[in-house]
Amino acid sequence: MKVELENVKPMDIEKRSFQIITEELGDTPLIPGTELVVKRCIHTSADFDYAGNLCFSPNAVEKAMEAIKHGACIVTDTQMAKSGINKRALARYGGEVYCFMSDEDVAEIAKKNGTTRATASMDKAASLDKKLIFAIGNAPTALVRLYELIEDGKLNPELIIGVPVGFVNVVQSKELIMETEVPYIVARGRKGGSNIAACICNALLYMIDNKRD
Repeated sequence: MKVELENVKPMDIEKRSFQIITEELGDTPLIPGTELVVKRCIHTSADFDYAGNLCFSPNAVEKAMEAIKHGACIVTDTQMAKSGINKRALARYGGEVYCFMSDEDVAEIAKKNGTTRATASMDKAASLDKKLIFAIGNAPTALVRLYELIEDGKLNPELIIGVPVGFVNVVQSKELIMETEVPYIVARGRKGGSNIAACICNALLYMIDNKRD
């Protein structure tokens, strides 16, 4: 069998990928202003389900971009997500990326309280005196704890990216976040992952940079 390959220059591969995504989406309705976020999730995963399962609170993208421009920092629940976020782009606006999952004090508190490290790391993040965006791609317990902190008036994030992947309490934890008054971008259902959490952050950063240009 002869396989025909597209003749695409290396520097044009991403551009061609987005052309294919746009073509295959066709007339699929997307919320105005969220298109790049959705397309980047599809680009990262090759999964067109994100065109339907990504949920945005009103003006979530615009609010997140404003927060970033005013120095908001990003807290993730995995080192993988942290490594995937464009830290140089975020630093241009004064922000940093944090992941407390490997911190010794987080491990100690989690053991003492009988919770997950993700839960303890959200408590540590809540003590930061900074504007915060949470990018959760792995641990539903992190989302549950964020919900509790918000309900108790101990935390008021600029945005929660709720995209943990899996089966146990994943769907339920995402639904909890969607019940809050906090801006959110949530991948409803079981799909998600640290790569999706990072790519949403990067989509927001690219959108800001494009507006600057």
